[in-house]
Amino acid sequence: KMERLLLLISLLLHVLLLSSAVSHNVPALYIFGDSIFDAGNNHFNQNCSAQADFPPYGSTFFHRPTGRFTNGRTVADFIWHYNIAAQFLGIPLQKPFLEAQIEVARGSWKNYPSNGLNFASAGSGVLRGTNQDLEVIPLQDQLQQFKTLVTQSRIDIKLAQESLFFLESGSNDIFNYFLPFDTPKLAPDAYVQAMLVEAVLFVDQIYKLGARLIAIFSLGPVGCVPARTLLPDAPVDRCFGKMNRMVKSYNKGLETLALDIPKKYPGAVGVYGSVYNIVQLFRAMPKRYGFSNVSGACCGDGPLRGQVQCGKEGYKVCQNPNQYLFWDYFHPSEHTYKLISKALWGGGHSRIQPMNLKTLASMGIPRV
Repeated sequence: KMERLLLLISLLLHVLLLSSAVSHNVPALYIFGDSIFDAGNNHFNQNCSAQADFPPYGSTFFHRPTGRFTNGRTVADFIWHYNIAAQFLGIPLQKPFLEAQIEVARGSWKNYPSNGLNFASAGSGVLRGTNQDLEVIPLQDQLQQFKTLVTQSRIDIKLAQESLFFLESGSNDIFNYFLPFDTPKLAPDAYVQAMLVEAVLFVDQIYKLGARLIAIFSLGPVGCVPARTLLPDAPVDRCFGKMNRMVKSYNKGLETLALDIPKKYPGAVGVYGSVYNIVQLFRAMPKRYGFSNVSGACCGDGPLRGQVQCGKEGYKVCQNPNQYLFWDYFHPSEHTYKLISKALWGGGHSRIQPMNLKTLASMGIPRV
């Protein structure tokens, strides 16, 4: 009898803890940005030439290509797991918007998923013209896709108010600034300011559409990606300082934007994730974080494996991708994404401020 009683108490505690965890967390996640977050939108965009829907992308976790530009899951995937303990509950990850749109049009689904959507498009930027020739979906169009769903009542405004919104964009804009065949019309500072204008407009519009819990993530050290070897002026033996200076300037603007959200937008909360600082820590102490290589890509070819896209003709792939900071010439490995997501979910002020994502997800809608 005592054993049965103890078992019953244990089960009741488990149920209470689980229901408490779920009730205090956000019901949905809406994701905007570039390849750092793209979960397959580009795959469903037939005209787009920026793709990762072929092997060996996805090989470590999904064991198939999903359109994610890494060997497994992204930061957004991990954060969703932390938010609702999805690995236990079996709640699915956010679908790419274009995939969901096709399913709804076909009648396979009656409504769009209630756990959020992923609008991110690899290769896109905060500037509309970035990689336009690749037919990517710029941030402005991602916003319009979300706006259409809200105005058509496909996304309930109350759901939006309770949900988390993620933004990460700008890496492609800054990398493209240094391309030899596309001479920039603006000085570096003016270019960064033009990017920040678009980021401010995005936050302004997403707030009007119901967003109240907004997480803005800094760019990582773009000047350290293996693809810098494609640029004539970039060094191979160290990071590209000129590029990282622009990145840091842009990140500073994003930090101000995020931390000013409660002052500018009543009832909203903003957090700023210092991805740049987190990644630089991995580079400074690789062994501590399980890395054997923090400079070259696991998959690709050429110097630092930075001149051939993973999966394209002539590529090579390492045996242990999660010992590499970079999976391919632009993008982190799943191991890197997992470490970044842990720092953003539960980290202190040097990682994310004024609070971490765990705190943001548990606080609910702020009262004005």
